[in-house]
Amino acid sequence: MFSSLLIANRGEIARRVIRTASRLGIRTIAVYSEADAAAPFVAEADEAILIGPAPARESYLRPEKLLEAARLSGAEAIHPGYGFLSENAEFAQAVIDVGLIWVGPKPSSIRAMGLKDAAKALMQQAGVPVTPGYLGEDQSEDRLAAEAARIGFPLLIKAVAGGGGKGMRKVERLEDFAAALASCKREAASSFGDDRVLLEIYVTRPRHIEVQVFGDAHGNVVHLYERDCSLQRRHQKVIEEAPAPGMSPEVREAVCAAAVQAARAVDYQGAGTIEFIADASEGLRAERIWFMEMNTRLQVEHPVTEAITGQDLVEWQLRVAAGEPLPLSQEQIPLNGHAIEARLYAENPDTGFLPSTGPLTHFVLPEAGVRVDSAVEQGGEVTAFYDPMIAKLIAHGPTRAAAAKRLEAACASVQVWPVKTNAAFLARTLRNPSFRGAALDTGFIEAHLPELLGRAEPDDKVLRAAATARLAAHATPQELLGFRLNAPPRVEARLQHGGETHVVALSPGVGSSLPVTTLGDETVVFEQGRAFAFTEVSADDTGHGGGESGGAVLSPMPGHILSVAVAMGDAVKKGAPLLVMEAMKMEMTLTAPCDGTIAELNAAPGARVAEGVLLLRLETGD
Repeated sequence: MFSSLLIANRGEIARRVIRTASRLGIRTIAVYSEADAAAPFVAEADEAILIGPAPARESYLRPEKLLEAARLSGAEAIHPGYGFLSENAEFAQAVIDVGLIWVGPKPSSIRAMGLKDAAKALMQQAGVPVTPGYLGEDQSEDRLAAEAARIGFPLLIKAVAGGGGKGMRKVERLEDFAAALASCKREAASSFGDDRVLLEIYVTRPRHIEVQVFGDAHGNVVHLYERDCSLQRRHQKVIEEAPAPGMSPEVREAVCAAAVQAARAVDYQGAGTIEFIADASEGLRAERIWFMEMNTRLQVEHPVTEAITGQDLVEWQLRVAAGEPLPLSQEQIPLNGHAIEARLYAENPDTGFLPSTGPLTHFVLPEAGVRVDSAVEQGGEVTAFYDPMIAKLIAHGPTRAAAAKRLEAACASVQVWPVKTNAAFLARTLRNPSFRGAALDTGFIEAHLPELLGRAEPDDKVLRAAATARLAAHATPQELLGFRLNAPPRVEARLQHGGETHVVALSPGVGSSLPVTTLGDETVVFEQGRAFAFTEVSADDTGHGGGESGGAVLSPMPGHILSVAVAMGDAVKKGAPLLVMEAMKMEMTLTAPCDGTIAELNAAPGARVAEGVLLLRLETGD
């Protein structure tokens, strides 16, 4: 085994690799950008080296800086984590060429599976069933439109170099194809430097089934069973579980055997995931499950596989990279119970899940009953430079129902402020009857969205908790004693939340069991993963602070303007597209909040904007 390891990544996965490497007695070297100087993974490594400014393209995506850090630190091996350069064959080869150990598959395997069209062609040759579609080299708009018409609608446009839901569009009608293709190509070029696409049928009740595979340099290839990653939003995974609900032993054997066959076809070594799409309209059937792509790296959701098998997959990676055979044979790998993982994102479900940035002034995650893999800690900061996932919560139990109940309670106990999170959304999803009944497909979240979002306004229980906390914070001991013992008829508190004033009457002896914290002039109440912030207002306040923004269109988060569809003086209807922004590698179209005329325009293509900036204003004529 090598004695030193550089982790060419950041955040949660860097901390994850450091934990296992340290347990094995391996010296760990972290690399970090200027934005991550105070991040937990930097402090937890044995050594840390600054590699550049905050933007990933100037730090974590610069191979030469990573190799120089390895040289300076005397690292013997490099672990790429996931994302960034983890599936970059040129970087893997560069690591090998300078005499270092690459903790990952051979560059030739990465190349073979790196492009979706080539990978599908290779799998067809290997006898692995693939999704029907178009994989051709002719990328002209006319040819792609003709192939789309042949395949039929709905269909998917997918970047051949894509991953993580980037460069992917569902198209319902031929009339929408050209616009979707242009957007997909633009996003693919931005994210991967390659705008080529493939087309494939859109399965109407798809489930995303993936199989964890492992190979070594001695010709051994095994699987560690399957995961179900069907709960997705905008093609980004939200909740993953293992094993897949409703998977019979016969179908499991067929799918996992196909995954091993796919790995053998590229002489695979290390950790990898073979992803399949299943038509779940008639349950999981082997003949209706097709190869989709391979991820030649460790996956974000690997903890659920670790939970059901009792194995440390990072340790497996390190041992295989050091030339050791796989720790277990196929027959020795157990499958125990059920595990579910929820991704905690810094995002606001109430604003269409836009990422949320800022300081983590209050950050409390569950400490018992679940595994927590966190990227950040209280006092840290979520920036706009990187992926908004801030933690993963993983529950394991003897049954799926037990794991879901445990994870729901964990998500409901999350307390984060002022950064917004999807904790309440996760908790509601995990308690949803359809989820509990395993009625899953990749459209689950969209189909159930209103009930999963729940209410955005505080109920009476939340209001009482906030009022009790405010009164306790400001009343004198004598006043509190009188309130509790002398039983005055009622005490009132006037609290503002979201621009509305609430007058809360409290009776003596009425308290609250909800968690509450006071941060500056804000009282924040946490209920089932959701945070409600209140400020106190004077008795002569009108009760209608804030008010409507009218025709103002503000930037929902930091980013840059891709295009502007309107000009000064244009008349627009409510819902009409105004401009396209890109933030955190996501495109979003901002639309008109009302009918009106463009009276102010402060947005231009290519401009970078901060959160909350006035981009344009509509004159409504009211």
